Amino acid sequence: MQKSRILGVGHYVPERSVTNHELSEMMNTNNEWIVERTGIESRHWFTPGVDTVTSMSKHASEMALKRAGVQASEIDFIVFATITPDYFIPGNGVLLQRELGMGTIGALDIRNACSGFIYALSIADQFIKTGMYKKILVVGAEIQSSALDKSDEGRSSSVIFADGAGAAVLGAAEADRLGILSTHLHSQGEHAEELYCKDPGSSREVRISPELIESGSFFLKMNGNAVFKHAVVRFMEVIKEALDANQLDQSAIDLLVPHQANLRISQYIQKQLGLPDEKVFNNIMDKGNTTAATIPIALSEAWEQGKIKEGDLICLAAFGSGFTWASAILQW
Repeated sequence: MQKSRILGVGHYVPERSVTNHELSEMMNTNNEWIVERTGIESRHWFTPGVDTVTSMSKHASEMALKRAGVQASEIDFIVFATITPDYFIPGNGVLLQRELGMGTIGALDIRNACSGFIYALSIADQFIKTGMYKKILVVGAEIQSSALDKSDEGRSSSVIFADGAGAAVLGAAEADRLGILSTHLHSQGEHAEELYCKDPGSSREVRISPELIESGSFFLKMNGNAVFKHAVVRFMEVIKEALDANQLDQSAIDLLVPHQANLRISQYIQKQLGLPDEKVFNNIMDKGNTTAATIPIALSEAWEQGKIKEGDLICLAAFGSGFTWASAILQW
């Protein structure tokens, strides 16, 4: 059974950069409070009428295709991870397919939030391993700023989340030593309401009503303490699971690319693994938490900064809403 390999990565973030100072004019917060708790100094928010989940993912995909040396017509399938699609239905995969002129190939949308890109990567990996598809476009993209409660009540989450898109082109590995070695996926639905956006939900008598809007149920809700406590445990577990599955020691990791949830979480994981700064890539400081887009954006930036070279052992790990968590080990 052949392995799959990332052939190229790309990313896009909206032009508008929102600083902590700007947020302090919207709500009762300040730069020191935000940096101390999250590590974030600025983030990108979309411009209505300019950016969409589709347009951002198109930019990221075109960059990934160019870097991979692959034409859009060569892509056999799309796996699109987002919890913030442009439409309630259909999913965003078909919208991207249309924008890239990809004919009638299949497009699969998944809703695994912060773990979405690794879940999508794992799905694409299985399709290529079995020989069903030769080249797959994997995308993570989000517009979250429009779902944030930018009042004092919602500040703990509204200072964290941001917008952007990342993409990767997967194809069959040409050398045995290269490619995705394994992926590991987990969930624990009993904690679903610790980080969720309740509406619009289909199980209401009416999906949208003045009463629902007034209740604030359309805003993202997060129990930050619960998320943090579970994240630091699950991150370590799933990274160790990936290393053990491949009989590798943590010292073998050339670069850890964690989901950009909170800089404090990333630093804690780094310390537990005993990894030096140059072996962990973080960009949350100026990108914020873009949920399904964080890992592909980080991969793309790390690659263009020369921090990923052919043959490097890369570890990806994520934790988020669901709760879901996941990891992947790959030889670049």
